Amino acid sequence: MQEAFCNLYRRWDLLSHVDGAEYYVRVSVLNACRSRLRRRATDSRHVLHELPAPSAEAAVLRSEERAELIRAVDRLPRRQRETLILRYYLDLPDAEIATLMDVSASTVRSATHRALASLARTLKERS
Repeated sequence: MQEAFCNLYRRWDLLSHVDGAEYYVRVSVLNACRSRLRRRATDSRHVLHELPAPSAEAAVLRSEERAELIRAVDRLPRRQRETLILRYYLDLPDAEIATLMDVSASTVRSATHRALASLARTLKERS
């Protein structure tokens, strides 16, 4: 009902005569009810598909991969490790990382590039 009255208020200037206001609100409420009932009917027909639960093996492999990645990050030089953490863990932009680390933005980008390249090499060697 409230939506119908709000819509009437917004369109008051478009009414040709005031006597049509009651009809407009009645039709508006009726259409809103029909839409809601139609939406309920279609929502109940939708089948929700769930993804299969990961297997115990997948969970163990994922935790082992994560541990291996953390060990590889721990072996990086301090500056490279800081840039990765600030960018990917805290989601900070290069300019803000540069300010926090008191270096230039290009230094942040090069340290990040070197860190990612080093991690790729390290993890590829372990595979």
